[in-house]
Amino acid sequence: MFNHSVSRYISTLVLAVICAGGVRAEESVRLLANTSPPYAGASLPDQGLALELVRHIFMRTDYTPEITIENWSRAVEGARIGVYDALASVWYSPEREEDLLFSKPYLESDLILLKLRSNRRPYTSLDDLAGGRLGVRKDYAYGVDFDGIPNLVQVEEDLLVSNLLNLLDGKVDFVIADQRTATMQLHELLNDKINQVEVMGIALPVVKRHIAAARAWPGHEAMIAAFDRALVSTQDDGSLQRIITEWNERYTNVK
Repeated sequence: MFNHSVSRYISTLVLAVICAGGVRAEESVRLLANTSPPYAGASLPDQGLALELVRHIFMRTDYTPEITIENWSRAVEGARIGVYDALASVWYSPEREEDLLFSKPYLESDLILLKLRSNRRPYTSLDDLAGGRLGVRKDYAYGVDFDGIPNLVQVEEDLLVSNLLNLLDGKVDFVIADQRTATMQLHELLNDKINQVEVMGIALPVVKRHIAAARAWPGHEAMIAAFDRALVSTQDDGSLQRIITEWNERYTNVK
């Protein structure tokens, strides 16, 4: 009799907590990322630096991220039309904000300009690129007004390694790249030619990575708010920076 009463009491208490919202089931969120080593890639440890950070942050929310890796054009379009709920690693631009709600940035990246060491001409500002050929990646928001540089031809490629090969083959004069991506790909794919390339002394803006939810998805505001709260928590306890430091120490920079 006593055990039966206790059992009924516990069952009633658990039910009351659930009804009051004290126990909340996790909600899945479908995120898309584009292949971009070392930030995202199916063959990378933990699928890349950015995706490891995103999963780490989401662990402190009531959301479970389901991440798919695709090419960039399909990633952006998939979020815009609602095939996916959000993008996992994206740079901000005003154009993208029309369709996407951005989180606070969880990672910063340095942009660099590369040239051949054999090119001894001095370059100190973006205006010095005038009349040259610049290797860029398709649909990337660099935050630099290259269109305003006179007679600068922008040669688009899907992959950074294609731009680097174009540089080595003399098809472009300069390449703009994320420093971590350039460092990784030069070491892993073009290590025997790494000394032929050098970083130009032109300052470029720091770019920041966010997750960005499709505004067409009904849950976009709640998810981004939860992610931002969890992001602050991981920054405060140092766990986010520890992951970033581990990745940064894997490669030396291109000089």
